[in-house]
Amino acid sequence: MIFYIIRFQTTTNEFKQFGTDLDFSFPQSLQQRSGKTVNVPNLNINLNNNKIMSLRNKVTLIGYTGKEVEMVNFENGNSKAVVSLATSDYYTNAKGEKVEETQWHNLIAFGKTAEIFQKYVTKGKEIAIEGKLTYRSYDDKDGVKRYITEVRVDEILLLGGK
Repeated sequence: MIFYIIRFQTTTNEFKQFGTDLDFSFPQSLQQRSGKTVNVPNLNINLNNNKIMSLRNKVTLIGYTGKEVEMVNFENGNSKAVVSLATSDYYTNAKGEKVEETQWHNLIAFGKTAEIFQKYVTKGKEIAIEGKLTYRSYDDKDGVKRYITEVRVDEILLLGGK
């Protein structure tokens, strides 16, 4: 695998560069030796406000909520919204039958995003979210340590009807 440094011009005429060891399929005319800089004209890369490194832990889901939003209020005045989200994938099995496979995701949101959940999201609402995976543990009522994976929602888009 070859390490490329990719340099490109943004819409504001700034030059940006980043390194990658991914297996890019550059045209032969652009392929260089390892460690060389390659100028790539007309390369469209969405840097999301130049935060390319923040894309390491990014989750995007579209699905339907499985219950009403639960609000948790903290002593310091902050609040947290908690809700489950169902996403479905479809495939055809060996018998030629269409099969639906549903995954459930635990969503949490804080601040203004939590307020949006509380005000507009109801059971069965179709939403699109963007956030990051978080992991935590807690002790249940019997003292057994439990682990949970959650998606901390940063952005929400309300889809569908009411």
